[in-house]
Amino acid sequence: MLVSEHSDGEIIAQIGARLGQRTVRGSTTRGGARALLGLVRALQAGETIAITPDGPRGPRHEVQAGVVAAAQRAGAPVVAIGVACSRAWSLGSWDRFRIPMPFARIVLSYTEPILMPADLDAGTRAVAEALDRSSAAAQRAIRHG
Repeated sequence: MLVSEHSDGEIIAQIGARLGQRTVRGSTTRGGARALLGLVRALQAGETIAITPDGPRGPRHEVQAGVVAAAQRAGAPVVAIGVACSRAWSLGSWDRFRIPMPFARIVLSYTEPILMPADLDAGTRAVAEALDRSSAAAQRAIRHG
């Protein structure tokens, strides 16, 4: 998974490592080129990668081009995953990071794999639209079920 080189990212990287996840460190603001290369190599090796596409500083819910560039270069599809939970604490950070409360119901909604077009802007729009759809589906499931 892609994790920022910032000190906050270290906590996530350590949790990921304990769960058996390999991390690639970097972001749009620090170590981006090296991180992109690491992601492309992982995809070309057949690995599945996870990226939070709004970058380390936001804006919140706005897809940055890195996820699209990695998928394009590796010829890999993108699956957009939306998440909702019935009860959560929200941190005061720019992204309002949410931590599910004990016994909360969590719903994941995901799209079919999306092949990235050659145009970076078109790919970014496609991923943003897919994330909007999957997030809305997860929210509907939490409200209605």
